[in-house]
Formats: sequence, structure tokens, C-alpha cells
Amino acid sequence: MAKIGINLSTGSLQKEEIIVGIDLGTTNSLVAIMHPDSKQPVVLREFDSSSMVPSVVYFDEYDNPIVGEAAKLFLESSPERTIFSAKRLMGKNYVDVKNNHSFFSYRIIDDNTDSMVKVQVGDKFYSPVDLSSLILKELKSRAEHILKTPVNKAVITVPAYFNDAQRQATRDAGKLAGLDVLRIINEPTAASLAYGVGLERDNDSQEKIIAVYDLGGGTFDISILRIADGIFEVLSTNGDTHLGGDDFDQAIIEYWLMNNGIERDEIIKDKSLMQTLRLKAEQAKKTMSNSAQFDENINQLSLLITTEKFESIIAPYINKTIECCKNVMKDAGLSQSQIDTVVMVGGSTRVPLVKKCVSAYFQSEINDSVNPDEVVALGAAIQADILSGNNKETLLLDITPLSLGIETAGGLMDVLMPRNSKIPSKASRQYTTQVDGQSGMRISVFQGERDLVKDNRKLAEFNLTGIPGMPAGLPKVEVSFLINADGILTVNAKEIRSGIHQSIEVKPQYGLSDSQVEKMLLESIENAKEDIALRALTEAKTEGEQLLKTTEKFMINNKNSITADELMQTANAMQALQLAITMNDKNLIQQKTEELNDISRPYAERIMNEAIGKAMSGTKI
Repeated sequence: MAKIGINLSTGSLQKEEIIVGIDLGTTNSLVAIMHPDSKQPVVLREFDSSSMVPSVVYFDEYDNPIVGEAAKLFLESSPERTIFSAKRLMGKNYVDVKNNHSFFSYRIIDDNTDSMVKVQVGDKFYSPVDLSSLILKELKSRAEHILKTPVNKAVITVPAYFNDAQRQATRDAGKLAGLDVLRIINEPTAASLAYGVGLERDNDSQEKIIAVYDLGGGTFDISILRIADGIFEVLSTNGDTHLGGDDFDQAIIEYWLMNNGIERDEIIKDKSLMQTLRLKAEQAKKTMSNSAQFDENINQLSLLITTEKFESIIAPYINKTIECCKNVMKDAGLSQSQIDTVVMVGGSTRVPLVKKCVSAYFQSEINDSVNPDEVVALGAAIQADILSGNNKETLLLDITPLSLGIETAGGLMDVLMPRNSKIPSKASRQYTTQVDGQSGMRISVFQGERDLVKDNRKLAEFNLTGIPGMPAGLPKVEVSFLINADGILTVNAKEIRSGIHQSIEVKPQYGLSDSQVEKMLLESIENAKEDIALRALTEAKTEGEQLLKTTEKFMINNKNSITADELMQTANAMQALQLAITMNDKNLIQQKTEELNDISRPYAERIMNEAIGKAMSGTKI
């Protein structure tokens, strides 16, 4: 059995083990390491090939995944089985993405719940965590092939605006790929590490204030950081989780359709043609960085656009980023003259108009001396080097050695504070009731890395009582974790509507030896695949059972508005779902859940519309 060496005070691994830095991107992903000889961060690449792995996954007819450049070949020929921009789905439910539904050529499931969206390929269902794990697995395999050594530890970057659910989803994806994710760090912070280390080498120890403008394929972040004596402090961040080069591509497509007199609805069902247009738009965008126009024809469609027109249609998106820049400067309480350097991150910053507008706003020259595609991965490699204990010049605050969370439906561990979180630290998340009129909620606090609480260590438990009687799902209970500088954890639960609250204080690290921490980490890695499969099954069961309850309740309350045929179809679908839940088959449960949703959605919408109509006409409902 392999032994993991871990330093409890920092959560870092022993030096002999390679820790990679990974930029898990919307469009492309990269893996980097600190070169053992030059002590410089380098992006790993195969001989004579790109360092970037396209974040694209294709499932063949036997459901085998193909990732990267090989998968891109199927974007046009098999769009419904080729998944791109999965990062845009991380931690999102259907409501979050429905307005951009047409952007995706594959099927995103509307399951009428708050759970993470699912992608359907054939009769299989995949979560964004599943899809991202396949990309991470490809990066892991690529790194192992190049380095000729096993790679099991990583630092993974995320947009600064990713919320807790999105960060946890990224961590789960790493775990499923067989990686122990030592730290999730913000992309702008990673970029500042890459540039900041460069500044330190100028032998200039004075304080620097840096603006990091990060415009990638699907997300935008702007961060202001102070760098002094090896300490990196984020002063403020702003951005948009749904703004990037993909929007530039979409704007080009819309322009082409308008120029050819084609209504969007006419062409949107032709997934293959939409993918072709998307790829051509991306090609046009790149071409116009060095040319006055792009001009091609496909399927009798004229794909002509000039640089002048391109700049006019993307200007609104760039203006959105400048508004974010104004907000971030206001939050930091700084003026443009106080910014020492503006660094550019992300492939979309290659667009000349982007550089021009950013330079104009900050009233200074922008710095793009580090490859904007690689800078985030390079910074992640520097962070990995710090965690390994090799870099003594950069401050690393004390961190938690094991994850902290609470028990949720189905006996699942919901992590509020992942391992390697900085101390002091605070995290919170909202929960709700499962049963009508529920007046209490048990808060059980656990420590560990496994997906089921039964495999983790119980730290404390208390009851939040006195919740006012409300329908299930209406109460909002916020659970907060606060770890102070001494490592003492305070857990607080508060029902927001009524204000009732209860708290408890625990010592999360008390009584655990180094060997026990090592054992818990090792077990989480060895059981990662089984744990996540069990979590997915448990979540599918919980979701299915909740749908059965709400459907039954809706039918009882509206039985006079539902036809006999609808009642029969619904009863059959409910029976099929109930049977599927007993068979412990995740995909079957999700399939039957979707079928029940498809049957009940039309009459549910009809009844709601009728109720709204009556209310609008003044009739009491």
C-alpha cells in the first residue's frame, strides 16, 4: 500500500512527489510543473505539438469517451454526442443555463429541480463533474506520459467568480479523475503568481498593485492584487461567469444569419450546421486579429465579415468587461494611476480591440509578455511548488488538513470547507426542509474526504428547533462554518425568515495523528470512483423520490384539471420511476425521472397558466 506523506501544519505533501498545476478551461485545458533544473514553471507539451488540450469530450456509439483534439473532429459530424464548454455547466441548474440553451448542440436535461444540470448522450446521463473529470483524466494521463512518472496531486484553477458549489464540483471532478486536489485557486491569483514571481526577480521589493484582466472562452474576471515581500493579497474581484470569446463567436454567427436573411429558429435545429458556423466564427475571430476581413462560403451561405464590423458587434461585450473594471476599482478604492501593471490573461485578450479598450481604461500600456493561454497554468504550477515546500519565499497561510461539512439527504457529506482551506476562514450554504411543516433540522458536522458521512469522522451534532411550519422547500436555513486563527470551528445554523439560530463550537483537528490523516486521505483516493458513483446514485434516488412526492401532491390538489389520459400516463411513469429507484441504476433512475417530467410538465404549465389568467382577471384562486 502506498504511503502519503503530509505535513499537518500546511497540508502539503513530501517534496519527492510531483504536484502539477492545472488550468481547467472552458475552451482549452493545460497542465504545468515547476521545472526541477531551471526552477521555472513550464507547460507540459508532447513533442512538436500544442500545450493545450481542447476541453471537448466525444462519446462513441459504445459510450467510450474521447477527449481533446480527437474529440473536436466530431463537433460537426456528431454534435449531439460531442460535449464542449462543460465548464459553463459546473455547479449550475437548468434555470441558470436555459437562456443560453441554443448555444449547446447537445441535450441538456430540464429536470425541474435545483440540482446540477445533466447532459444526455444516447440513454446515458452525465453531470458536468463527470465531463470535467474526463478532461482532467486526459491531462493526468498526458502529464504521466511526458514525465514518465505517476501524477496524483494537483492544484486546479477556477474563475474568481465561481461560487462554492462550482468550486466543490471542480474538486469532485479532480477526485473522480484520480487526483488529490490540494488547492482550488482563482485563475487571476494564479496569473498574478506567474507575473508576480517575475516582478520579484527584478530585485524590486517595493509594493506592486496589479490588475489582472482575464477574458477566456466562457468567463471573465478582473482582479486587483497587492504583491509585497512574497505576499499576494487580493484587494477586490469582479467579473461575469457567462462572458467570453464564445460570445464573440455567437455575435459573428448572428451577423452572418442576418446577412443571409435567415431566422435563427430556422437553422437552430440543424445542430451540425450550427457547429460548423461556430467553428467558422472562431476561425474568423482569429483571422481578423491580423487581417481586414474574413470571407468564405458554406452551404450557399456567405460568411463575410470585416474587422470593422466585427469590432462593432463585439464592442458591447468588451464594454461589459470595462464596467466590471470600473466596479473592481471602486471596490478597491483605487484610481487608475495607482495600478502599476495591467496583465492580460486568456486567449480572447489577443483581440486587438480588447487590448485597445483595456489600455484606454487603465490609461497605461498593458502587459501580455507571458503567453495569455498559458499564464494561469504556470501560476498553478508555482502554487503547487509552494505547497510542496520548495518555495520558501512566498507566504502560505496555515490551512485545514481535512475537509469539513455536514450530513445531507441520503447520508451524503456536503463539504462547506474543503481541505487545504486557509485559516482563518468562513463558509456558508443554504439548505431547506424536505417535509411540509418540518419544525426542526439536525445539523451533523463531519470531517473527512469520503462522499458518505458513514466513512468520515463525526465531530458534533445539534438540533435547530422552532422552525415555523411552512411547506417543504420554503424555509431557508443558512449553515455557517467559521474557523479562527487557532483552528477552532464554530458552526452556526440560522433560519433566515424567522431569525431563530443555534451554534456549537468544535475543535476539528483534535485527536487526529499524522497517520490517521494520511489513512483518511489514502482511503478517499482509493475509493474515489466508487464514492462518486455512490453519491451520484444517492442524489438520483433522492431527486426521484422528491419528484414522486411533489407530483403526487400536485395531482391531488389539481385532480379536476387533469384529464383521465394524463392521470393514467402519470401513474404509469410514477410506477416506473418507483421501480427504477429500487434497482440501484443511476442512469435508469434519471431516465425515468426525465420521462415523468416530460409527461407532467405540459399539464403543470397549463394549470399554472390558467391560475395566472384567473388571477389577472381578478378572480380569486
